[in-house]
Amino acid sequence: MESYSFLLFLAIIMISTKVLGLFSRKIHMPAVVGALAAGVLLGPSGFGMITLDGSAGMFLEDLAEIGVILLMFNAGLETDLGELKKNGVASLVTAAIGVVIPLAGGFLGYAFFFHTDFSDYTEVLKAVFVGVVLTATSVSITVETLREMGKLKGKVGTTILGAAILDDIIGIIVLTVVTSLKDTSVSPVSVLLKIIGYFIFIAVLTFILMKIRPYIEMQDEKRRVAILCVAFCFVLAYVSEEFFGIADITGAYFAGLMLCTIKVGPYVARRCEIPSYLIFSPVFFASVGLKVTLDGMDASIWLFSILLLVIAILSKVVGCGIGARICGCNAREALQIGVGMVSRGEVALIVAQKGYASGMLDNKLFAPIVLVVIVTTLLTPILLKFVMKDGKPQTETA
Repeated sequence: MESYSFLLFLAIIMISTKVLGLFSRKIHMPAVVGALAAGVLLGPSGFGMITLDGSAGMFLEDLAEIGVILLMFNAGLETDLGELKKNGVASLVTAAIGVVIPLAGGFLGYAFFFHTDFSDYTEVLKAVFVGVVLTATSVSITVETLREMGKLKGKVGTTILGAAILDDIIGIIVLTVVTSLKDTSVSPVSVLLKIIGYFIFIAVLTFILMKIRPYIEMQDEKRRVAILCVAFCFVLAYVSEEFFGIADITGAYFAGLMLCTIKVGPYVARRCEIPSYLIFSPVFFASVGLKVTLDGMDASIWLFSILLLVIAILSKVVGCGIGARICGCNAREALQIGVGMVSRGEVALIVAQKGYASGMLDNKLFAPIVLVVIVTTLLTPILLKFVMKDGKPQTETA
């Protein structure tokens, strides 16, 4: 018999994320904090009301994926391209140092805690992979927080966005190299060529869009243009993941970025925001919390989790902060950029899953990494609120 539990799950998520989101605003925290907390409370670490197992869970996971894609598409549409170009070098340097320091921190943290025998190739690979997981940055939570505070288009916001995109690309290269050390069938050279090919593909696509720009702008304020632009976003997200091995959210962001300077951009952003706000984004934020599971963690693993969490936070704040300072940001801006890069989110979960599948992460390591991902995701909007105190909260309309 067909189950309709997904409808009940969806209703519970929509109500709980909204209620806790409003509560978060009341205590002067970003609404996204409440949405994330709702997922934790509803999941196996809370009341156990919702599970991601079975067909209903798969449905929620698919909705969550659409949610993060639309979130990044909107972020691209709302990006100030001039500001992004101006901060391009800062983004690149911030991303590069923001990968190296977490990689080293994760490696040393694992090696120190588990007394790694450096003559054991497998154990060294495990230590390296823990570092690889910490290199990932999930910008989706930060995007929503910055949007709430009206800081998405400023110098700090665009630097974070650019650095996070580059960070993921650098992380993919590092992940592939490390994976190839375990699986010789994976060629780092072929992956590098794919990434170069991807940027050529994006450049060609942008050139074509600019050529047909007058025709696109003739369709402004027509519903068909919103449908076609969202379809373009989904296609680019699919092509990025399927053919180039680049995260689908990166493709979605580039889709928005290509359209942000075209006249139809604001109209498409308004249209996309409605379904995203109503259904997809709440499911995405709740799904992050639903992944929290604390079963089978003993005192030693809890201790390692705390150590890993400290490394995860400090390595991004210090690494990205140093990169921002090198590129001329003042101390306050550097701190804001560092904090904005702390969230690991779904990107780190994907990396961890690949490590688990390849045998570089076992069950005892997977749980702490998931915990670190969740906690950094929950902490990032809270920390951003404190380091960007001059941000004026926007009014809540519902």
